[in-house]
Amino acid sequence: MNMNWFKKNTIPIFILLLVSTFLYVPFIGIVHLFDWDEINFAECAREMLVTNDYLTVKINYLPFWEKPPLFIWMQAISMKLFGVNEFAARFPNAVCGFFTLLTLYFLGKRLYDKKFAFIWVLSYVGSILPFVYFKSGIIDPWFNLLIFAGVYNFSFIYFTEGSVNKNIRIIFAALFIALAVMTKGPVALLILGLTAFIFFVLNKFRLPVNIFQIVLFLVVFVLVGGFWFLLQILNGNYETVKDFIVYQAGLFSSQVAGHGGFFGYHFVVVLFGVFPTSIYAIRGFANIQQNTVNQQIFKQWMLILLLTVLILFSIVKTKIVHYSSLTYFPVTYLAAYAVYKTGNIKSRYKNWITWLVAIFGILLTIIVASLPFIDQYKELIIENIQIKDAFALENFKAQVDWSGNEWLVSLVLLLGIIVYLVITRWRFKIAYYIITITTAVFTFLTVVIMTPKIEKYSQNAAIEFYDSISNQDCYVKTLGYKSYAHLFYSKMNPPTNKNWNDLEWLIYGEIDKPVYFVTKINKKESILGKYPTLDIMYEKNGFVFLKRYYREDN
Repeated sequence: MNMNWFKKNTIPIFILLLVSTFLYVPFIGIVHLFDWDEINFAECAREMLVTNDYLTVKINYLPFWEKPPLFIWMQAISMKLFGVNEFAARFPNAVCGFFTLLTLYFLGKRLYDKKFAFIWVLSYVGSILPFVYFKSGIIDPWFNLLIFAGVYNFSFIYFTEGSVNKNIRIIFAALFIALAVMTKGPVALLILGLTAFIFFVLNKFRLPVNIFQIVLFLVVFVLVGGFWFLLQILNGNYETVKDFIVYQAGLFSSQVAGHGGFFGYHFVVVLFGVFPTSIYAIRGFANIQQNTVNQQIFKQWMLILLLTVLILFSIVKTKIVHYSSLTYFPVTYLAAYAVYKTGNIKSRYKNWITWLVAIFGILLTIIVASLPFIDQYKELIIENIQIKDAFALENFKAQVDWSGNEWLVSLVLLLGIIVYLVITRWRFKIAYYIITITTAVFTFLTVVIMTPKIEKYSQNAAIEFYDSISNQDCYVKTLGYKSYAHLFYSKMNPPTNKNWNDLEWLIYGEIDKPVYFVTKINKKESILGKYPTLDIMYEKNGFVFLKRYYREDN
């Protein structure tokens, strides 16, 4: 790669930068970070800045063994630039959006041509969950990009000539997978290993690498991926490394924090969440037209990667939406492949694809358009529908300012579907462009307009309270449920009292400053019965705010 390459590709790079900046950066700070994941990682980054300890990931100023530090380092750098806020916490993923589109464009161009590259980029931009994740503060966008980069570099070994070029591919594959491990954990290596193993089995173990190249991969991987873990051990944090390994293993054998689900959970998530490209991807499984050998090899890798991730995380007991988000790469590839290969040729499958897209799209418009009207008639709903969860009921009662015009957001997608249905009969590709672009606009508007209002039903009352005490020297804890919001939004300082994390001391001991507690309404009676030293300050939207008064308060 040299200056001539950059000169030749200046225009596409600039366009992709412009598109990703316009789509992924605006309004990323307008809504509070969501518990748990967004606030969890942002709080780890904030505590790095507060303590100036960038080696050890901490939460609540205690070693946090669930995640390695790479993404949290990104957030810490962002917070250095933009301050400790929602925008800074989410900005690294907006940057990831640009690099993801850049990767898809140049990879698509190399495999096929500029037209295929454009379709692949558009497929990713115009799918709901891939779009939303670039406006979030979770780890997975970077984790997925790094794994995908490792997988495609490894797959390229099969059609790369010369030992030197193969060695370069091996080094890049190892480097990206190692960085993915540093981002979220060893599942990155597991995914590459399973995908490669299945490919080898299907191709009768014809290995394109020698012993030296296998050793080269392992050396690069261990040096990069193991460096931080080695530093932890050398600094006496062996227990943190051990707990990390135990936690990662536990994800496969048990549900984490109640995040369970049925076996086909991720198949459903991908089908509905990656609309509309997931529907087109179904056709991409077939060989629509003859491919080159290189294209056939890469497509086989994408099919194996897709099924490996879906089956692996279907086996895993913990079911969380973003666990299967790596599938967005092969799904959008298969959709782009189907559109690119089919073109305007008549095909039987076009009818069922067309109507599935229309049905799914109309369902989405109805769901989003109904949100403000549900709030308008919530008293009637409460009277006629028995909501057994007291916390959920109080959430639903929250006062949210809906203008009544929010349903217009759905009109964008509805109009897109109408135009799509008219045009798809004779201009298949153009119809695809229309539905993906309108889905991108619809998703953007939904995130910007709807999400801040929806958040007010869930965690907003608690975060408002944490904000109100953020300038006080106090302790703040949650009782009866797990949260990280109180740490980030109360701007909790490093502890100075050795008893700071002892619940019994905070409730019964001789405290040195006020202590605030937050619980949920369905836990209120048991909490007050168990801890009579606590007084209720007020209740709001299902949250109960309690205080143990310090002697100087009286």
